[in-house]
Amino acid sequence: MSIKKQLLEQCGDLVGMRLRLLQNSILDIENSLNSETKSSAGDKHETGRAMIQLEREKLGNQLRIVEEQRNILKRIRIDKTNHTVALGSIVTTNKANYFISISAGKISADGISYYAISLNTPIGQLLFSKRVGETVIFRDETQEIIKIL
Repeated sequence: MSIKKQLLEQCGDLVGMRLRLLQNSILDIENSLNSETKSSAGDKHETGRAMIQLEREKLGNQLRIVEEQRNILKRIRIDKTNHTVALGSIVTTNKANYFISISAGKISADGISYYAISLNTPIGQLLFSKRVGETVIFRDETQEIIKIL
C-alpha cells in the first residue's frame, strides 16, 4: 500500500471517528430535549432547554466542519503527483514531513511521522504552490522542500 494511501486512510478513519462521536452526542442531546417535560420550576426548565439547544447548535457546527473535512479527503487523488505543493501532496522538508489534507495532527506510515495539515494552516499556506528546492520560514526556522509526492 502506498504511503499516500496509508496517510489518507488514517485521516479518513479519524474523520469517521469524529463524525460518529458527534452524531451520538447530537442524538443524546435530542433525546434530552425530547424527554424534557414541563415542570413546575418554570424558568429553570426553560433555562435548561435553552442550554440544551445551545449545545445542539454547537455540535451542529462541529458536525459541519467534520463533513467539510470528509469532503476535502474525497477530493484527494492518491495516484496524482504534483510538481508544486497542493492538496494531497506529501511534502518532505529538511525539518519535517507533511501530508497536505486536513488538520489531523501527527500520523505515521512505514515508520515515518507526518503532520497532516490543511492548506488553511499557517504552514500549509506557506508551502502551497512551492516547488522542490524552495524554502519557507515557519516559526523562525527555514525549511527547504526536499521532495514532493
